[in-house]
Amino acid sequence: MKNKKSFLKNKSILVTGGTGSFGNLFVKNILKNHKLIKKIVVFSRDELKQFEMSQKFPEKKYSKLRYFLGDLRDKERIYRALDGIDIVIHAAALKQVPKAEYDPFEYIKTNIVGAQNLIEASLDKKVSNVIALSTDKAVTPINLYGATKLCAEKLFLAANNIKGWNKIKFSVVRYGNVVGSRGSVIPHFLKQKKLGFLSITDKKMTRFNMMLEEAVDMVIWSIEKNIGGEIFVPKLPSYKILDLAKAIDDKCKIKITGIRPGEKLEEELISNQESLNTYDLGKYYAILTNQDKTLHNHYKKKYKKNFKQFSYTSLNNKKFLNVSELKRIIHTFLKKYDFE
Repeated sequence: MKNKKSFLKNKSILVTGGTGSFGNLFVKNILKNHKLIKKIVVFSRDELKQFEMSQKFPEKKYSKLRYFLGDLRDKERIYRALDGIDIVIHAAALKQVPKAEYDPFEYIKTNIVGAQNLIEASLDKKVSNVIALSTDKAVTPINLYGATKLCAEKLFLAANNIKGWNKIKFSVVRYGNVVGSRGSVIPHFLKQKKLGFLSITDKKMTRFNMMLEEAVDMVIWSIEKNIGGEIFVPKLPSYKILDLAKAIDDKCKIKITGIRPGEKLEEELISNQESLNTYDLGKYYAILTNQDKTLHNHYKKKYKKNFKQFSYTSLNNKKFLNVSELKRIIHTFLKKYDFE
């Protein structure tokens, strides 16, 4: 029987921002389930996090894992890191919304200029596949962070137009809030719970929910399935922020702090305009943003195109998690991530 995971056989993978929440679980998944890979390289600028990660994945046991210290703003360093690399997973970014409003150009240099550095280096170093991670905040953005991620999406997708005879593919995976990731609301609420209150900016707020394992599985799926030029979007459940607070502790006092600059009441994964170029893949959507005939013909043959305009937001979602389901998610988070 054919090995269903053979598409990664003898491949070398580089993960930018590889010491983050996604990177740690992605590396763990690849090392466990894709043993035929040649090597996996973690590229990041934080030496402490690389050291801590190397304690979790010691070299004696994981000989295919490498660490590369560098910054996306340093193009020469990216060129060196891409030696012999077949697949790039771009997870590195500056992500904190309030800080982006305060220091906007720092976010531009990392999230936009850094993205272009990676694109140019990947083209020159003959990488075969690049998957860039994006966020629901890139859809009709109202904050600087979301705007930089929108620009990054455009850069990666447009890179397919300049590849020439190069057989490289550039695609984007766009998803919502990930449970357990740095800055996510559940660990924030768990810390506040000890103080006897939970702070909420607005009672009407809703968000998409995605487990970290789902994010990793989706990226691995996209490595095998992408054509180049798509934005892949998962079908996710939503939750009400008040229901999440009840699931954390229904006896805690709720403090309403008011919506912050750059914050939305609901998040959006597919805009009205994007929906007209969206295909339903079953578990995921694919948004096609350019007019490449090969790309469109591939999806026309296999999937159903949407012809009715819609907006996919956390507010108008068909599936909402109830308090009991949210409690199970929190329990899973506590069990897996050993939160204190």
